[in-house]
Amino acid sequence: MKAVIKHEIPGRIRVHFDKQRFSFREADALQYYLQESSSIEKAVVYERTADAIIYYSCSREELLDIIKKYSPKKVNVPESFYESSSRELNAGYHEKIITKLVWHYVKKLLLPAPVKAVFASTRAMRFIWRGIKTIPEKKLKVELLDAVAIAASVLMGDLSTAGSVMFLLDIGDNLEEWTHKQCVDDLARQMSLNIKQVWKVTDGAEELTNADDIAIGDNVVIRMGNIIPFDGAVISGNAMVNQASMTGEAIPVRKEEGGSVFAGTVVEEGEITIRVTAVSGSGRFDKIVTMIEESEKLKSGLESKAESLADGLVPYTFAGAFFTWLFSRNLTKAVSVLMVDFSCALKLAMPISVLSAIREAGEHSITVKGGRFLEAVSEADIVVFDKTGTLTKAKPTVKDVISFNGEDNDELLREAACLEEHFPHSIANAVVSAAQEKGLYHDEVHTKVDYIVAHGISSTIEGVRTLIGSYHFIFEDEGISIPEKERKRFESLPDEYSHLYYAKNGCLAAVILIEDPIKEDAKMAIDRLHEAGLKRIVMMTGDNKMTAAKIAGEVGVDEYHAGVLPEDKARFVEERKKLGEKVIMIGDGINDSPALSASNAGIAISDGAEIARQIADITIASDDLLSIVTLKELSDKLMSRIRFNYRTIVGFNTGLIALGLMGVLPPSMSALFHNTSTILIGLNSTRKLLDTKK
Repeated sequence: MKAVIKHEIPGRIRVHFDKQRFSFREADALQYYLQESSSIEKAVVYERTADAIIYYSCSREELLDIIKKYSPKKVNVPESFYESSSRELNAGYHEKIITKLVWHYVKKLLLPAPVKAVFASTRAMRFIWRGIKTIPEKKLKVELLDAVAIAASVLMGDLSTAGSVMFLLDIGDNLEEWTHKQCVDDLARQMSLNIKQVWKVTDGAEELTNADDIAIGDNVVIRMGNIIPFDGAVISGNAMVNQASMTGEAIPVRKEEGGSVFAGTVVEEGEITIRVTAVSGSGRFDKIVTMIEESEKLKSGLESKAESLADGLVPYTFAGAFFTWLFSRNLTKAVSVLMVDFSCALKLAMPISVLSAIREAGEHSITVKGGRFLEAVSEADIVVFDKTGTLTKAKPTVKDVISFNGEDNDELLREAACLEEHFPHSIANAVVSAAQEKGLYHDEVHTKVDYIVAHGISSTIEGVRTLIGSYHFIFEDEGISIPEKERKRFESLPDEYSHLYYAKNGCLAAVILIEDPIKEDAKMAIDRLHEAGLKRIVMMTGDNKMTAAKIAGEVGVDEYHAGVLPEDKARFVEERKKLGEKVIMIGDGINDSPALSASNAGIAISDGAEIARQIADITIASDDLLSIVTLKELSDKLMSRIRFNYRTIVGFNTGLIALGLMGVLPPSMSALFHNTSTILIGLNSTRKLLDTKK
């Protein structure tokens, strides 16, 4: 497609494409094409003008080549990208608000008074009816307050005030709805699936296949700890499936042959093979949006208290207006009181503050599933860190393979990788990567692979029972023996590495030494969290005590626990909660899931197990531990903003009521100041909480 450069400076260019304007899909297609390029840092496409602003890190010539190669017909845009686009939503609300503004002032300036009176009276009926509909609820609500105020203005013949109030209420409603939908869509987009490969079953054999190549009717196997990538029907196996991403309920549901499963849910236990019934564009995004919009229980306590107080103040506003009229017999003063209420501003500012904070967190690669989790982070007393993949690097590496049965090291590594590739964990990924780097590819020669949480894997390779996992699993649970002549060498294994044990036919076959280096920013993150006011930072790991003590000392945690099982982590969290403390749990593996669920706010880090990310209340896509510090700072500032909004709204509106009672402000001015302040506070609540320059 032809394009013309309209403006450019180093690193930034604005180009106009050879069209009068883009359709929404055309703009989304170009947006997808540009953002998929690693040379482009950021791109903004404007459908109205067919322009694009591009920020790039490559050479100018390379960028121009990327633009020249763009052809809408050659770009394969996933349907899910169109589905989750907010371009049409934004354009719709933008036009709606502009139209209301233009029409309001056209009526005011050009229409004769009688016609304006008819328009105002007709519009007033809509607001009055909206208020009347709340009466059966047997609770005084802000809609009824607005209805009475507008009706009183119309009866007094003050149609200008009534018109201004209705106009500001309309604008306020549109801004609230737009901001809410935009924030919810952004959150849903962050929670959408991002699965690249799946295990496809063909003629009884499994093959690792790109998710984009899966079609309806294909069979896919999903094992414990993995996310279900497509809607489908279970054709074999049975599993306990966590459907929290669809229903909000974390209680797992049993799925077996004949049952249905949904994309985005997670296999907690067991293994199933599904026949795919829907691939991309199957409404997954809409399901997430619905789940978020219905999750009122996820509001922060402070937000809920403010909204409850807002509803509770409506009767007092009515009482104030009644007594004002009773004692002064001045209807104008009474209507001035009615024009001001606390509920409208509180109900607008509080949810927008929270949704904007969640949206801002997303810009820092942090997905938060509800306002109460931000509140929990702000009020937390204790942070519990898992070690592997959290405080240590998410991609540990295999340092060495030590054979204890005389077999070739590479062959033992190949067999270990053959088992480990079926389960997501940073240690398992290290084994698989080490085999790939050596070119040790393999056919699926093993039988069914069983995974035991926090212990290891068992299977059979060519008729020989094989096990791979922790010391506890291999030697204590399974009673694997160590060749007597190799015992001395076994006892002299270096402690600076984590040990993964591989056994065959009842005997130790190999020990795989895993280098699990500490993240460069781990100590800084721990220090910053201490400075932020967290009382105690704890590290818990299934690793041996010597390795745990070494890492704990280097990163500066307050205490550590070694050799722990998943239930030990969850028990520690529950015990601290019983003492009245708020606990954050941070982990990345299947074995962290119980503790993530038990904590006040569970945080899943980086590219760990899908089940950890699904169960967690907050997920951090970045491998940067300082993101947790960012999350803490964002949470603290959100709570401060909510308190500030509450004080400002109550103080300002109380002042307006007082001025109305004294006769200083007529109803029209009370309405103008009240509704304008409501919109300004709502807009202020969308401002970023963090200093982006910092």
